[in-house]
Amino acid sequence: MANAQSPPDRLSLLVEGMTCAACANRVERVIKALPGIENASVNLVTAQADITGSTGALDFSRIANAIAEAGYSAKRPTSAGEDELEARNEAESARLHIRALLAALLTLPVFIIEMGGHVFPAFHHYLAGTFGEGTLRIVAFLLTGAVLAGPGRDFYRRGIPALFQREPDMNSLVALGTLASFGFSSIATFAPDWLPEGTAHVYFEAAAVIVTLVLAGRYLEARSRGHTNRAIRHLVKLRPASARILRGDDLVEVDIAQVQQGDIVSIRPGERIPVDGVVKEGTSWLDESMITGEPLPAKKGEGDTVIAGTINTSGSFSFRATRVGAETLLAQIIRLVENAQLAKLPIQATVDKVTRVFVPVILALSVLTFLVWFWFGGAEGLAMGLVNAVAVLIIACPCAMGLATPTSILVGTGRGAELGILFRRGDALQTLSEARMIAFDKTGTLTLGRPEMTALIPAEGFSPTEILGAAATLEARSEHPVGVAILRAAEKENIVPGLATEVSTASGLGIEGRVEGRRVLVGSAAFLKQNGIDPAPFSERVAALAEKANTPLFVVIEGTLAGLIAVSDPLKPGSVAAIARLRAQDLGVAMISGDHRRTAEAIAAQTGIGHVVAEVLPEGKVEALRALPRKGGALAFVGDGINDAPALAAADIGIAVGNGTDIAIESAQIVLVSGDLNGVAKAVALSRATMRNIHQNLFWAFAYNAALIPVAAGILQPAFGITLSPMLAAGAMALSSVFVVTNALRLGRFDPESGLSVTGGKSA
Repeated sequence: MANAQSPPDRLSLLVEGMTCAACANRVERVIKALPGIENASVNLVTAQADITGSTGALDFSRIANAIAEAGYSAKRPTSAGEDELEARNEAESARLHIRALLAALLTLPVFIIEMGGHVFPAFHHYLAGTFGEGTLRIVAFLLTGAVLAGPGRDFYRRGIPALFQREPDMNSLVALGTLASFGFSSIATFAPDWLPEGTAHVYFEAAAVIVTLVLAGRYLEARSRGHTNRAIRHLVKLRPASARILRGDDLVEVDIAQVQQGDIVSIRPGERIPVDGVVKEGTSWLDESMITGEPLPAKKGEGDTVIAGTINTSGSFSFRATRVGAETLLAQIIRLVENAQLAKLPIQATVDKVTRVFVPVILALSVLTFLVWFWFGGAEGLAMGLVNAVAVLIIACPCAMGLATPTSILVGTGRGAELGILFRRGDALQTLSEARMIAFDKTGTLTLGRPEMTALIPAEGFSPTEILGAAATLEARSEHPVGVAILRAAEKENIVPGLATEVSTASGLGIEGRVEGRRVLVGSAAFLKQNGIDPAPFSERVAALAEKANTPLFVVIEGTLAGLIAVSDPLKPGSVAAIARLRAQDLGVAMISGDHRRTAEAIAAQTGIGHVVAEVLPEGKVEALRALPRKGGALAFVGDGINDAPALAAADIGIAVGNGTDIAIESAQIVLVSGDLNGVAKAVALSRATMRNIHQNLFWAFAYNAALIPVAAGILQPAFGITLSPMLAAGAMALSSVFVVTNALRLGRFDPESGLSVTGGKSA
């Protein structure tokens, strides 16, 4: 038998030097072109590349060299993780701040000399009369050259090689525009005879101001981007640095990394829980809102689980560590959020295709603008052609396009983590936003998953004790929740289960075996019919119980119908409200259950679910799911992640309801940590808000370019005398990127209860 193909290896690395979508696309293509690389995803916002490939193909040195040849640098992430990312963001912001400030100081005299003379002609005459026109131009030449060679050197160091490699990016556009302005002005200053008469104008201030404004925009953008990882940084900081553990008879404070499974950890009021565990002694109330999104503290006593990062609000207790280090729930959450933030949404593929051809198209438009003005612009054609061509280059930088999607994903998934909603994959945001039908598993999802026996009806000739004892003896060999309910009922009646032999179960139907030598069956009506037994004598009782959402179980002893046991699984407290919220979001709601149809319909009636599929065996859930109407959109399935793995995987989007302690549910794309079904409606609202935010960003990024490129080219000049100077183009381009990041940051204030941001506007 052939060995199964091993999953691809994975490598993550940091890429430095990227400034726009074209940069990220270029790095991605360079990596994908290497032999053995299966896929690469480069995130402009986090500056991280996530690479998969065959064994041995992910050689860091080889990949780093390829990235270096493309004009960027790569480094391995350190164990510091988010701390390193935050430090790197702060260092980049500080570097850009110094460069922008230096550029502004050098540019200010040039700007005052040139623009001051335009605004106040008398000021120009005074300067020219005092220092001389030639001297002023030489001063502007020297200061502008210092701006380009100093603070602006990265534009040329990266942009010019990219041009020669036929991979132009934003740096290339800025480099071409500023060099064109500087070069033309230098000729006008030192060799004016080379130019047509009347065209020897200087545009030093345009080149200097462009560099200054672009650097200022990058600085503001870097500061804004520093806030996009706020949620995940907050999660990382939830981990305390140390813990007090019992060593012999003494409490010893140790580094968090030294805590091991089985250690007894002592907690005082106000302290954070350092690792996951189970309470050994004492009681208290824990604030778990930072993990589960639940605002009210949860009471913890002996045997209850505690989660790393949560806060002990009152009381002291000790607990036994069960999961430490990378295995804690908090560590799992951080990993899931990081993975989701690296993912690309399907909509990003369209953006990538556009940005790949965008820069070359802009270069062509810039050349065309110059040629049209040069040939048809008359005496001012050369000067106007140069100015407008530079304005086209600058206004069209695709920074905002590259930031539109990843910044929204970063902030949206981070806000989800704060609410106890974990998007295991970034594309789950887009898929869930397109959902039109939500299907629920019943047991453990809509209900508590802890059934209780509500009635026992014996047939003539059988006693309740005999029936319950026989059923409990069989169910002692089963782990089914219904069996556990019967065992709990027997315990309350002081009935001790006997020994069952020849026990066998029929999945989704029932259980049978021998109890004290007698053949006993416990199960559904379908199970009885399979064994040739007619459940009709209890049909009226079954109907009455089913109307109250009770599940009927028949007990057969030696081929005779001995009695009926009714079991009810109470609804979770928030189920009714959760379904109502989903219906208010214009979503269809369905339920898939293995229960008797009347029981399932009774649960549906209580919750307001309109579509019920009942009496479905576990292996039939996938088929039942596929048969549901999709209402023209995606289909989501909500399950507890235990018996629902196939259905969670088969749905367009799988949502696993966690229990606050374990989120490693591989079959689901979204995990609700708290188990509160209101999280489904919150997740839908957040996904829709995130996609609205992305569409807004993309609209403004594209609309901005579509509207201003023709203006920059001078289309309004002949009729209205309106032009867009390169300086204004640089300012507008820088602000567009800041706008996109700022708009994405609004998702951090998303209010799931009202669907509105805290500022009162509609969220995103």
